[in-house]
Amino acid sequence: MTNTESILEMYDIRKEFPGVLALDDVQLSLKKGEVHVLLGENGAGKSTLMKILSGAYVKDSGEIYIDGNFTEIQSPAHAQELGIGIIYQEFNLNPYLSVAENIFLGREPVYFPGVIHWEKLYNEAQAILDSLNVKINARHKVESLGVAMQQMVEVAKALSLKARILIMDEPTASLSNNEIESLFKTILHLKKQGVAIVYISHRLGEIFEIGDRVTVLRDGKYIATKPVNEITREDMIRMMVNRDLDDQIPKVKADIGETILKVENLNVNERLKEISFELYRGEILGIAGLMGSGRTRLAKTLFGAETISSGKIWIEGREVSLKSPRDAINAGIGLVTEDRKSEGLVLDLSVKQNISLPNIKKFIKAGVLNFNKENAVADEYITRLKIKTPSRNQSVVYLSGGNQQKVVLSKWLCSDTKIFIFDEPTRGIDVGAKTEIYQLMNRLTANGAAIIMISSEMPEILGMSDRILVMRDGQISGELSDLEATQEKIMNYALGESHEAAV
Repeated sequence: MTNTESILEMYDIRKEFPGVLALDDVQLSLKKGEVHVLLGENGAGKSTLMKILSGAYVKDSGEIYIDGNFTEIQSPAHAQELGIGIIYQEFNLNPYLSVAENIFLGREPVYFPGVIHWEKLYNEAQAILDSLNVKINARHKVESLGVAMQQMVEVAKALSLKARILIMDEPTASLSNNEIESLFKTILHLKKQGVAIVYISHRLGEIFEIGDRVTVLRDGKYIATKPVNEITREDMIRMMVNRDLDDQIPKVKADIGETILKVENLNVNERLKEISFELYRGEILGIAGLMGSGRTRLAKTLFGAETISSGKIWIEGREVSLKSPRDAINAGIGLVTEDRKSEGLVLDLSVKQNISLPNIKKFIKAGVLNFNKENAVADEYITRLKIKTPSRNQSVVYLSGGNQQKVVLSKWLCSDTKIFIFDEPTRGIDVGAKTEIYQLMNRLTANGAAIIMISSEMPEILGMSDRILVMRDGQISGELSDLEATQEKIMNYALGESHEAAV
């Protein structure tokens, strides 16, 4: 049964990936000319739901109605035909082509097949841009435009496809206050034209300024839909984070020792700003924050993979220069990356080779690789970390996610690492493997190592951290001890609310 007021209705949408139920009977309705805010933490299911709506994913079950008609969205092209446009946070533009070429890429007007009608191309593109009240010359190359204007080109491209439903994913993430104000004017203009907008944002203040209704998702489940004028910021946060802490996080409190790492006024190309903190032996320092807050950039900077603009870093009281990952490894820092498959492992190499790779000098004497020593070390870590593999010579591509993660950890344990940086340490692995990773972290800190743990999983941050830093827009927005930290306080800092609101 459909609602005649709605341009879009999604009922009981379910989507499962191997080992992960991403959406569990989720619903969403959208009215003509409204801004409907889709809200939820990282991993709540927002992007998956929008990818189903935009045709990038096919739902496993559920029903979709557009204009009251039952619809099976087959592909992105089919979604476009239905009037659905999506603007991702990472723009899909060719910087070397003109604005007009980007707007009509693959759909250029022609005199006859193979010959583009350039004047018509520019005129039609300019007409769409003018209708948005933005000052962009359709003949200029995209590379000459700032981020805000590139976003307007994305909007124009969607409108050129006759989009009646427009999905905007974190549209203000990279914009200044003036640019945000300009975007909001464009959104209001689109509303008056009857365009329905699904607006994804972590900035709660924007919701009250631009939104009509809000739908909250949590852990892949539908929580509620409310008119914006009938809900408070506290209500939204409560709906986003109200869940019990996972009892399967076996945190063991270690003895906290002296400072092992000190970071002072660290800046990276205006993407990290005035970062200062200390890390102590035996400590797990959790770093929380929303996607794009700068957490992973900080991890890569400490690992020497990002160029530092200014600031100082000390390890064990000695100032260090981390200009490359090799510098970081030599200083005793190991990075367990967020994306272990593309950044943490060489998938075609064996378990043994991946473990020894960063430490290859240990196994070479007089230019000859000592295979017996390499084999012995690999066997030692396979046993210590309980890596499930047929042999040390098995290619890591065939291991489960949890066992791949253990191989990544093994190579840093083999490197005499003193400071471990775990970026999303349990992403994509099962509950049993998660518990084993947590237990390993406990053993590391008990032996005097220090850990920086970046995680989007609130139970993990709260359950494993001795202290928590929260990041937002490349800065540290708050610090909480393990005793005072709550999900709501972390979200307050992550969303940019005042420090007083988070106390």
